[in-house]
Amino acid sequence: MGKNVYPADAQDWLKANEPMTERARHIALKLAENGYTAFFAGGCVRDMVMGRVPEDIDVATDARPEDVAKLFSKTVPVGVSFGVMKVILDKQDFEVATFRTEGPYLDGRRPSEVDYASPEEDAHRRDFTVNGMFYDPVKDEIIDLVDGRADIERGVVRTIGDPVDRFEEDKLRLLRAVRFAAKLEFEIDPDTWEAVCKLATKVTQTSWERIRDEIVKILCNKHRRRGFELMRDSGLLREVLPEVADMIGVEQPSGFHPEGDVFTHTMLMIEKMDAPTETLALGVLLHDVGKPPTFAVRDRIRFDNHCKMGAEMAGAICKRLRCSRKAVQRVQHLVAEHMRFKDVLNMRDSTLKRFLRSDNFDELLELYRLDCLASHGKLEAWEFCKRKLEELGAEQISPELLLRGEDLIRMGYTPGRIFSEILTVVENAQLDGAISTHEEAERLVDRRFPLH
Repeated sequence: MGKNVYPADAQDWLKANEPMTERARHIALKLAENGYTAFFAGGCVRDMVMGRVPEDIDVATDARPEDVAKLFSKTVPVGVSFGVMKVILDKQDFEVATFRTEGPYLDGRRPSEVDYASPEEDAHRRDFTVNGMFYDPVKDEIIDLVDGRADIERGVVRTIGDPVDRFEEDKLRLLRAVRFAAKLEFEIDPDTWEAVCKLATKVTQTSWERIRDEIVKILCNKHRRRGFELMRDSGLLREVLPEVADMIGVEQPSGFHPEGDVFTHTMLMIEKMDAPTETLALGVLLHDVGKPPTFAVRDRIRFDNHCKMGAEMAGAICKRLRCSRKAVQRVQHLVAEHMRFKDVLNMRDSTLKRFLRSDNFDELLELYRLDCLASHGKLEAWEFCKRKLEELGAEQISPELLLRGEDLIRMGYTPGRIFSEILTVVENAQLDGAISTHEEAERLVDRRFPLH
């Protein structure tokens, strides 16, 4: 087996990324002590070569899954048919996979069969050269059988072997090519890029759950704007998020949006995000998704009811992406409510307090800040809300209720829809500062909702 030893600070990288690397080394060394070959594999080796912090460490070995299970006390069979076991050390998961080759991908998602193989064969069945290297922790060597190191030095994402073949095997690799190019700040090899563009229409042959995961990974990486621009240029965006692609070229009134069309505005916003949650990232991406279908020109360009329509569209998109119910609700809320900030300086106290305590308001506030920074730049409403949150505090924003349903029953009211109306009137008066005691609340109810 040919070896390309890379002498640059592997030990320093291991030490810098303890304790994860020490646990992974323990797994590899234990396998080696029992007569097996075991290497670090894939993205973590790329990160080692580039001096980056790894997200996780995978181990590739000639040990079979049943052999791995015998050697370690905590294992989970996550893909035994593909030779994959999960080993758990100190509550941390490590994927341990047997060297393998793969049969044809008949459904464009997964191989029809898997055979155990040599490290050389395993390396050549992987997706991109930068992800195809191994590291031997016993000999402290990088093993590069696919010229991954050379492509790292060139700053290029290139498929291992024929790009059309690699993408036809697993259509998700089309999105992965874009994600790695953005994440690593690399170019995509011309032949690989040509294949991405040629096959872009086939990307949805993979599952929406997998597509969602790639989109979220692109969105939550700091080079997310380039990722989306590569998706746009390749045709992938039109396939997986046609509603976002529809933003391209949709003009906005220059007085509010000197930056340009809806897509440009959205790209500026996602570029300015700092370590966003998944729901904030999706909310930012989709906050103006209702603008293209509501575009109209009267006295000026207008997008009437784009928040309401956008929330409905965002919900449908998130459901298509198989997001959790909670995530769908949070994203819809962000899209539906993001324009309410224009009214905060004129809101009644009760309305403002209800707004400030609404679900995921921290994400909504951050979305609005980004919206302003990517357009007119005026942050008065954002600063007002920040100030009010600090001034009022939780006790004034969400005070203990002065009356409850049982109090109304005691006062002689019959349970029904009227209870919600009465309790809302009471709470509004409390939030507005008009009442502050139980007795005052009862007198308000007697006056506004007399029994006789």
